[in-house]
Amino acid sequence: MTTQPTVTQDHSPTPGVSAQTDRYVHDRLPPRAQWPRLRYDRPELQLPPQRNLVEALLDAADAKGFAHRPLLRSPRRTMNYAQVAEQVNRIARVLTEDLGLIPGNRVLLRGGNSIGMALAWLAVVKTGGIAVATMPLLRATELGDIIDKARPALALCDAHLLDELVLAQQAHPVLQTVVSFNGPDPLATPGTLEARAAGQCANFNACPTAADDIALMAFTSGTTGKPKAAVHTHRDVLAACETWPRHVLRATPNDVVMGSPPLAFTFGLGGLLVFPMWAGASVYFPDIAYTPEAMVRQIREVGATICYTAPTFYRQMAPFARELGLPSLRLCVSAGEGLPDATRTLWREATGIEMIDGIGATEMFHIFISSAGAEVRHGAIGKVVPGYTAKVVDDEGAELPRGTVGKLAVIGPTGCKYLDDARQTRYVKDGWNYPGDAFVQDTDGYFFYQARDDDMIITAGYNVGSPEVEDALLRHPAVAECGVIGLPDEARGMIVKAFCVLKPGFTGDAAMVKALQDHVKATIAPFKYPRQIEFRDSLPRTETGKLQRFKLRRP
Repeated sequence: MTTQPTVTQDHSPTPGVSAQTDRYVHDRLPPRAQWPRLRYDRPELQLPPQRNLVEALLDAADAKGFAHRPLLRSPRRTMNYAQVAEQVNRIARVLTEDLGLIPGNRVLLRGGNSIGMALAWLAVVKTGGIAVATMPLLRATELGDIIDKARPALALCDAHLLDELVLAQQAHPVLQTVVSFNGPDPLATPGTLEARAAGQCANFNACPTAADDIALMAFTSGTTGKPKAAVHTHRDVLAACETWPRHVLRATPNDVVMGSPPLAFTFGLGGLLVFPMWAGASVYFPDIAYTPEAMVRQIREVGATICYTAPTFYRQMAPFARELGLPSLRLCVSAGEGLPDATRTLWREATGIEMIDGIGATEMFHIFISSAGAEVRHGAIGKVVPGYTAKVVDDEGAELPRGTVGKLAVIGPTGCKYLDDARQTRYVKDGWNYPGDAFVQDTDGYFFYQARDDDMIITAGYNVGSPEVEDALLRHPAVAECGVIGLPDEARGMIVKAFCVLKPGFTGDAAMVKALQDHVKATIAPFKYPRQIEFRDSLPRTETGKLQRFKLRRP
């Protein structure tokens, strides 16, 4: 039987000297007693007390032999590591010399996945500022909530997304300065980030931040309601590079990375910027919004070798992948929501590629349970990533016997630190992070996802996980998407209800309800079948593709 490593020593690092003179975020971190236990007990996790992550990943590229290798690609231009470093330096000078940014100031970033957005993020962090990236689809009201929470000194905004931010600024004047980028002719437009940077020197010494100074605030994606602001340090991000990317993904400098998760989401920030830089690889940002067919065609045209997206998107991409072929693609990463085994099988049959599944969290920065290649096991997300420890526990935090459903608890070199939020004590208990997921761990150490804690359906005394029923429904040829919840019921406590989006050519009538119910009964234990099925044109999802089951529960 494989067991989790015993946690004996955290190897707590020597604190550095903070360079962040603006202490707004530091002063609003949880009390130390409410922090997660942070472990640095592997050689690769021993980081110096003073460390700026952009200096470590970008400025060090020359010494690693990456300087003239491509880093950021788009249909219009390709920038190598040296060119990116120079442009980041110019933007950093704009931020500090023209706009007066001081270390610890927050900078709101608003933009889709683009070279301009990546450059802006890197420049903010290099200056010792705190990057607060926001999803492109957010509206003024939602942006206002973030402004109130983060109190940014300024904002850098894609010119195509200015309208909603200007409305938010009018209602929240604490945000005094907005500078645009990515406009139609930015170099010829006075005041844009590009025009300001063009006249700057290409040298800039990175702010000598402590490794434990704050690098970013990431707002959770809102699958369970009001988003929270998770805070991550330079050490957190660099430690995340030394865990899942090193031991599971194993990207190389020859890899070309593509994907759909936004840079404002830590899944996208890691996968589509930070982790490729750590590996010396490059990233391609398209000029178009991805559709399943467009992503498949772009992978072919660009020669992408690594793809990041959510399970729903892989399922929709599969027919195009089968038809067109993806000869360059070698690694496919799925995260953001549970990966149904039906989707894994569909993608493997279409491409010959075994997906890398993973579970992570905004609060943990990235993936902490995953397996790749020959380590993949049917139905499992994978094993705990080296550097982390995970266990399945009961409501009191006691570890449960293998094979028993319980709550997932995790510790490692990253962990939850909410900004000024009482929900900290719900996420961190006795030093362990509780991502809010129900799991089973087998005797070989593999973790099998069951549901979100609040998505576990107890019907007539039986436990039913929403993802298991969803996986069964997705195996029916009529079902394009589905979501499953539990509804209160006097007789059974709860019943299983499914919301289904049908493929074109199928009708959501009584006959289809019975066909789907019979299909589920024949696929998994009959008591798990949905007693109610509602047909919809679409399902509520976050911008990152996660199903918002809490919205399905609303009358």
